[in-house]
Amino acid sequence: MKAFLLAAGLGTRLRPITNSIPKCLVPIAGKPLLEWWFELLESHDVDEVLINLHYFSDRVREFAESYKGKLKIHLFQEDVLIGSAGTLRANKEFVKGEDYFFVLYADNLTNFNLTKFAEFHKMKKMPFSMALFRTPNPTACGIATLNDNDIVVEFTEKPKAPKSNLANAGMYIVTPEVLDLIPQKDLADIGFDLLPQLQGKMAGMEISDYLIDIGTLENLASAEKDWPNIMKQNKVE
Repeated sequence: MKAFLLAAGLGTRLRPITNSIPKCLVPIAGKPLLEWWFELLESHDVDEVLINLHYFSDRVREFAESYKGKLKIHLFQEDVLIGSAGTLRANKEFVKGEDYFFVLYADNLTNFNLTKFAEFHKMKKMPFSMALFRTPNPTACGIATLNDNDIVVEFTEKPKAPKSNLANAGMYIVTPEVLDLIPQKDLADIGFDLLPQLQGKMAGMEISDYLIDIGTLENLASAEKDWPNIMKQNKVE
């Protein structure tokens, strides 16, 4: 199976740490965030991943070339950022002929069971599935409303009057034909430009696994504290 790992963000909220390294290489419990992602992908039988590069791209390239795991890594340079959906649109050939593929935001640290997610996607028979989590701050997130069959009947990015607290976790399963819906614009975003078109055509899976966006210094400190215990629990399970 293949995956996109979106990793081109500037990491401005993590400065001064990201003054010298990209956010995806910030260390957590002794390993760069990207390495934790590689291990997760391999453990769920993902064999190829495409990573988009922009900020400190040379550092990401060096790390990817030095990685000794089984994962086949493809790198896509964005000298000018084209948005999360733009990255998918520009790399349609990478997933041509696939039944479905993962799209994952590398900002997150998670132990999410991607295998169960794939099983959910196959059961729901929708062209798109998204992972969802309960957020205490729904106005700051992309918010989904589900019906009784776990279908996302409404999705709004950062709503002023949210109708639920089920938030986009930044982890999707996508069928290739969905990429044809991405608009031809210089900067195309998944949350604003793609997901609203899929209302009623995508399934939503609420998750209980560990998930944290390490994009702030506060969250990074929490992840550094929590992650070793999460890893111990995973080994026990």
